[in-house]
Amino acid sequence: MAEPKNGSAYGAPASDTDFRKNWDLDEYAAKAKEREAKEKDEAKARYEAKLAGKKYYKPLTGNETYTSARRDILDVTAQVGKTQLVAAGAGVGKRGRSAGFYCEACDLTFKDNKQYIEHINTPQHLFNTGQTTEVKRATVEEVHDRITFYIQRKADLEKEKTISLQDRLQIREEENEKEAEAKRLKRREEAEKKRMAKEEAAKVKTEYGDDVRIDGEHDEDDMMAQMGFTAFGTSKK
Repeated sequence: MAEPKNGSAYGAPASDTDFRKNWDLDEYAAKAKEREAKEKDEAKARYEAKLAGKKYYKPLTGNETYTSARRDILDVTAQVGKTQLVAAGAGVGKRGRSAGFYCEACDLTFKDNKQYIEHINTPQHLFNTGQTTEVKRATVEEVHDRITFYIQRKADLEKEKTISLQDRLQIREEENEKEAEAKRLKRREEAEKKRMAKEEAAKVKTEYGDDVRIDGEHDEDDMMAQMGFTAFGTSKK
């Protein structure tokens, strides 16, 4: 059965507007107008700052927080040995994401870690991350609490250090005892082997007489005989 012209798989007629999103042109026109006004005001402020010999910074919105110390560790070696694909022309300039250290808040890419770390401490980055260049002044109570915290922390570390030292000394003492016991056992085994060898030699002599040769017993006498010495003596009487 042939499908009707301009029809769908379910038999209902289809139109181009069924699969397209309806855009509110007035809303987007208002947003574009607002963005253009902001860009114009920002360009004017940048120009005035340049004439005054100052650097332009975006105005504060009032929702910024005080500048605080970084709590996380910057892992600048995470990308070492890795291959990264970037779009053509992305490596030109710092604007946009490309190969290197990318700052998402400022949409900038830096080619080395030194530039990236210096950028993190700039007012531009602080403003874009919602921070001011001002540091909150600590109160007397906060300073006292911080000092108390570090005193307690130092005491805890000293306690852990003492405990760990005692544990290490105990472990070392046990290792020394094990080594001494192993040496004692080895000496006992060697002494037992010598005793068994002497008993075996005495048994052989008892059975076969004093003329029997025991391994190693007459080696020195045989060597002297081969060298022409029968015995060491003196001519004095």
